Amino acid sequence: MFCKDYDSFISLLSRRNYTVHTARDGAEARDILLSLVPEGSTAGFGGSMTAKELCLAEALRGKGCTTYFHWEAPAEERGEVTRRAARADWFIASANGITRSGKIVNIDGTGNRVASTLFGHEEVYFIVGANKIAPDYDSALWRARNIASPKNARRLHKKTPCAARGERCYDCSSPERICRALVVLWEKPGGIGRAEVVLVNEALGF
Repeated sequence: MFCKDYDSFISLLSRRNYTVHTARDGAEARDILLSLVPEGSTAGFGGSMTAKELCLAEALRGKGCTTYFHWEAPAEERGEVTRRAARADWFIASANGITRSGKIVNIDGTGNRVASTLFGHEEVYFIVGANKIAPDYDSALWRARNIASPKNARRLHKKTPCAARGERCYDCSSPERICRALVVLWEKPGGIGRAEVVLVNEALGF
């Protein structure tokens, strides 16, 4: 499933100051994360279907880490859990799209997920399935807007055209619109310590 110029892809990510790991499947990706995050540390999560599919928060708690994942919290506690995730030592996210030249594209509604990929953490991990790889920036942005965002809106039962019809972004003005912020990482931001990308050779998340 990986792109044909895979070695070049890894090299370009490395040149953008990311440490790159490769995994055959989600189980191996989870094992890599467990080996990288120190026991007893704090780990925050953005809204990530990839992390949820891999049960990463549960796995990290099993090795003594404190995790903050607002999807797992009661509705009345989600705001506080999101703020604690933003202050965690480690932050775990995915990508809505990643170009073969190594640019990472994410669209967000609240902004907590993209904010934490830009600033404040000792380390940020991106867990990226092969389905997220796009040839270029326009393709990665198209994927984020027309595949990831409608699926997330539908999953969240939002009253938006993309959730109702499911096939593309309508650039709507709905009060429940979830695509409100776009962040493109041209390379590792200077406001975080380290950033590592785990490339997984199977489809994960949206």
